[in-house]
Amino acid sequence: MVVEGFTTSEAVLVAAAELDRRGIALVPHFPLAQHIGTRLRATLDQQQLARVQMRPVRPDQMARGLADHLGDVSLVIAAPPPYETGGHNSRRVSGMGCPACRADLWMLSSEQLGLFLAAAWRVLAPGGVLAVTTTARQQAGRLIDPAPRIIRHAQRLGFRYAQHVIALRVPVEGDALVVQAGPTDLAQLRDSRSGALPPTVAVHATVSLFNKPPSPEGTGGSPSGRAR
Repeated sequence: MVVEGFTTSEAVLVAAAELDRRGIALVPHFPLAQHIGTRLRATLDQQQLARVQMRPVRPDQMARGLADHLGDVSLVIAAPPPYETGGHNSRRVSGMGCPACRADLWMLSSEQLGLFLAAAWRVLAPGGVLAVTTTARQQAGRLIDPAPRIIRHAQRLGFRYAQHVIALRVPVEGDALVVQAGPTDLAQLRDSRSGALPPTVAVHATVSLFNKPPSPEGTGGSPSGRAR
């Protein structure tokens, strides 16, 4: 069984079904769930559709929403939003047309992150894997990388940090990365004499992989209150 938090598309469910796995996506935003459902019905056959489902649960509520599968999940996948706010992404444009863009992306505070990781611990089977995708970003002239904080949280819960994988977000042609500037990047173009930092374009993400040990060594039972 594969579970996805912070779901924005049908990609993980489709991959799970095509690999003969069961998949559950957490989709608390109803219009996005409708959009994903339409895409799934257009992509998968009836037998494959029977192996996937969505549940209206936030990532930090995963253990409650998967109470019937605690300790049964083999893989939890998550790509948290690349920002931290008190509620919404301050740069998000509310009039965007796609369902994923209109989704009410909730805050990723330290407490919420801890609740999500603790929930992942509860739903994963011993030996299960947690995969968290993060992207570093520039903010107020500083490079912010959320991966180290996630690693610390996970290790405090008892997860073993296995490795990280660099995932390219852009095509490769020969020895060159094909990077195309979007509207946000173009808006950062500046005078060559400026002393400001140059525009940044995200070309890769970090996938941090964690294992839940086969035996609860050193975990002391439920970790729900320890990830703060």
